[in-house]
Amino acid sequence: MTPAGGLDVVVSGTESDSHTWNLVYLQLLLEDWGHRVENAGPCIGGADLVTRYAYRAPDLLVLSSVNGHGESDGLRAIAALRAAPELAATPIVIGGKLGTRGVTADGAHGGGAEQVTRRLLAAGFSAVFLDPVDLQGFQDFVRAVAGHRARTNRGVLATSPAR
Repeated sequence: MTPAGGLDVVVSGTESDSHTWNLVYLQLLLEDWGHRVENAGPCIGGADLVTRYAYRAPDLLVLSSVNGHGESDGLRAIAALRAAPELAATPIVIGGKLGTRGVTADGAHGGGAEQVTRRLLAAGFSAVFLDPVDLQGFQDFVRAVAGHRARTNRGVLATSPAR
């Protein structure tokens, strides 16, 4: 359970990903954990996210990819998001299928997980959750953001270690 009121979370697909089931799953999961969630939908680029959310700076922004282009889409999105002063310090995570060569957290299907994670963290993501996603690790991260917000009344959290 989260502190009273929970976090203001936005879940979004990436620019080239038209899948919606993953976004609905994330929305329901985060709502079950006690957070308020807006589902931005699929095929959203970084500039569109800035336009939609810079005015209110959510406590957490979650990008999800299923089509395998998450790394390339994510790198473009995070550049736009971090360039917006209102979102520069917002915790932003990305997860799912981030590469077309089967980049996975467990090293199956070609590996490359460490390099992908390093690139995404260096670009400005607060955490990276590769397929198969460690839900406990994701929940721990969300709890850390909620705890930080409760202590400081802000959603800002320093970049976490790679996941």
